Amino acid sequence: MPGSSETTTGERFQRLVEIMARLRAPDGCPWDRAQTFDSIKPYTLEEVYEVLDTIDARDWPALAEELGDLMLQCVFYAQMAKEAGYFTIDDSLDAINKKLLRRHPHVFGTAEARTPEDVRKRWEEIKAEELDEKNRTRQALLDGVSRAQPALAEAAQISKKVAAVGFDWTDTDHVLEKLHEELDELDRARRQLREAAAAGERAEALEEEIGDILFVIVNIARHLKVDPEQALRKANAKFRRRFARVEEGLAKRGKSLEEASLEEMEALWEDAKRESGSNTEC
Repeated sequence: MPGSSETTTGERFQRLVEIMARLRAPDGCPWDRAQTFDSIKPYTLEEVYEVLDTIDARDWPALAEELGDLMLQCVFYAQMAKEAGYFTIDDSLDAINKKLLRRHPHVFGTAEARTPEDVRKRWEEIKAEELDEKNRTRQALLDGVSRAQPALAEAAQISKKVAAVGFDWTDTDHVLEKLHEELDELDRARRQLREAAAAGERAEALEEEIGDILFVIVNIARHLKVDPEQALRKANAKFRRRFARVEEGLAKRGKSLEEASLEEMEALWEDAKRESGSNTEC
């Protein structure tokens, strides 16, 4: 409804719902009408990462815009579900409102939770109770960990789940010992497979060893109370900054990356590290 004057949050959200319905109408946008639940999934993941990027950059105006883009994804799915007769956006809103009330008895009820750890523990207990009430047929501990997410995040959730039932290293030193063990296994596999006849055989074996190392690193992060996904994102951002300075340094010398030697690039890399005030970064 062009020209309407929304004054409340509810009215603004309803406006978004109406716009999405109009786009999906028979005389709406051909692209929006052609989308399906599966075709939209990549855009949803892209929007999530754009939200994370703006948070990392502390760009609050951009975050406001990206959160709007992410909300659009939710409304898009709900509109398609409404058309198919599955559910409506009202059902989604009712579900999350009820869930928040149910899982925060220390706020909306009489239960007590004095620390974030108390809240997390009670949250998991309530989730387990809810699953029991639904008479779920799956009983495996890791059934609740979705595979439809980045592998690093999946590994972090798996390690937390099994640690909660006591399947864990006693301390960080033991996890570090496991890392050294896995690195030794990778080195042995690399040397043993050097003469392997099939390249595919080498790749598969080395992929398994690398996967083991990454999984152990995720557990080290958990023991140190570090979010591995966020840690890697920050490492990626740091590398981008450093390498951009390498390119800038070469450009000042009238050289491209292809024309520069490794020694020149490494020297500029060290300069970039010093400029940042740290000689310990990668």
